[in-house]
Amino acid sequence: MITAIDSNILVSLWDADNALNLEAQRCLDEAQSRGELVISAPVFAELLAFPARGAGFVDRFLSDSGIVVEWNLDEGIWRLAAEAFQGYARRQKVRQGARRILADFVIGAHAQKRGYRLLTFDKRLYEAAFPRLVLVRG
Repeated sequence: MITAIDSNILVSLWDADNALNLEAQRCLDEAQSRGELVISAPVFAELLAFPARGAGFVDRFLSDSGIVVEWNLDEGIWRLAAEAFQGYARRQKVRQGARRILADFVIGAHAQKRGYRLLTFDKRLYEAAFPRLVLVRG
């Protein structure tokens, strides 16, 4: 069983002061015990946006952790992400709330189209945007 990992899991893991740090470690350990771990290219890009987390650090962490980056995202993933983002935009017109970025929807589309589970702390977003996606949170 392959589990895709959302950025928020790894960011929480890397920040010892984050309230979800221990939960992130537990979730990753459990997911790894069930099979392979992957991240999509947008997750890699998001990880580089955090201070003191350059490409060398991220590459070493992923290699040491056995997490694979899936760089190639095909048309089906982009189309599903676009449809989910469009649905989100429609829902946002009805209610106010946090504004999401396209990368969130690419991450969800990647996991769903490839038949992976998605490990995330942002279950509500993915449940609304990808009702068929299997979500994992410890």
